[in-house]
Amino acid sequence: MGASFKDLVAWQKAVQLSTEVYRLTASFPASEQFGLVNQMRRASVSIASNIAEGYGRSTKGEYIQFLGHARGSNCELQTQLVISGALGLGSKTVRDAVEMLSADVSRLLIALMKKLKG
Repeated sequence: MGASFKDLVAWQKAVQLSTEVYRLTASFPASEQFGLVNQMRRASVSIASNIAEGYGRSTKGEYIQFLGHARGSNCELQTQLVISGALGLGSKTVRDAVEMLSADVSRLLIALMKKLKG
């Protein structure tokens, strides 16, 4: 493992994902500010935050548990991306990029969890 959670590619991609979610949701209508915008932003921030928090925990088991939370938040975000797309909210190009980043983060989280489980 690296010297910091910031060295983890999964964390780096999760931060990138979150910033792209903010860009995507910036164009959503004001009526969604406390709906999908809030939910999508919170879920995306939660992904990177849980990776970092798990890294800082005392045991491998706790770390894996927090990676599971990150994975759950990523699935939540993927669901919200489907809903926002069905409603025609935001740029399809940006949404597609966010969906690809989310899929990358998912793969990285699964690989990291497998590695930790040995």
